[in-house]
Amino acid sequence: MPIPLVIDTDTAQDDCVAILAGLLTPEADLRGITMVAGNVGFDRQVKNAFMTFNVAAKQVPMYLGSRLPLVRPWESAENVHGDGAGGLDMDFSGFEPEAEHAVDALLRMADEAAGELNVVAIGPLTNIALAVRKRPEFASQVKHLVVMGGSNNARGNITAAAEFNFYVDPEAAKIVFDAGFNVTVVPWAPLTLKQAVFGRDVLDRIAQIETPLAHFFTSVCSATLAFDESVGIPGTTHPDSLSVAVLLRPELVTKSAQYNVDIETGSELTRGYAAMSWGVHGLAANATVIEEIDADGFRDFLLDMLGQTTQPPREFTVAGSKI
Repeated sequence: MPIPLVIDTDTAQDDCVAILAGLLTPEADLRGITMVAGNVGFDRQVKNAFMTFNVAAKQVPMYLGSRLPLVRPWESAENVHGDGAGGLDMDFSGFEPEAEHAVDALLRMADEAAGELNVVAIGPLTNIALAVRKRPEFASQVKHLVVMGGSNNARGNITAAAEFNFYVDPEAAKIVFDAGFNVTVVPWAPLTLKQAVFGRDVLDRIAQIETPLAHFFTSVCSATLAFDESVGIPGTTHPDSLSVAVLLRPELVTKSAQYNVDIETGSELTRGYAAMSWGVHGLAANATVIEEIDADGFRDFLLDMLGQTTQPPREFTVAGSKI
């Protein structure tokens, strides 16, 4: 049976690819997406999600959530992602989010799914934390929470210590890891940097796929590719789509382990640092952390998806010109 899921997202670059995986993979029953403040301006994130629906020629309800972290000012990753869509634009008339707030939608969908709802959280964890604060039993109602965030005793990507999602709202991340979810973590490093980077060889293969999905992928990843290469990462990074993939295709996970994951909130130097204890410090495990994946299988998963033919109902433009 298809897997019921919600994607909680700050839509830019690989978030778009993750949403495509939720929309177009047969194993997925995507019930909706919830929007959280993260990568780029909130309203831009909403447009990026609508453009993703457009290229997939399929859409699900979108619920708008937190526009700010719990207690801190919002910080963006626009220096990495640009607008998150490679300059793409379109006519957004008729595309509207739902009136229901994302937190209320998460709680309602958990009720409706009767213990079978899965949540893939690929942005800061503000919405998930607020759902727990509003209803503590939400954590036990969610069958599986997949979190893209943190690094497993490795480097960060916004500071030396911290990965972006946890850095933006460390208080929310701490609430979530203390809440009792059945949680799996897809970390930035070393996992993403070693096994979820698409180099120029793979990107060239994608560029040669003559589908709207492949062209969209190339556009939305273009700014991030330029940034990644400027800092020594040999390609585009895809932890968000990997987070959806490991839920839908668990056989992609070749090595994981139980960890105690806690988040630093008190230090500015290590704000958002995810302390991942591997079982020798007397701490009870609260998360499964993925350590290795079938990288070839993940690549093929995305290539197969991008090879699907869709008929986007709206034309895309760049700088006002149709493409």
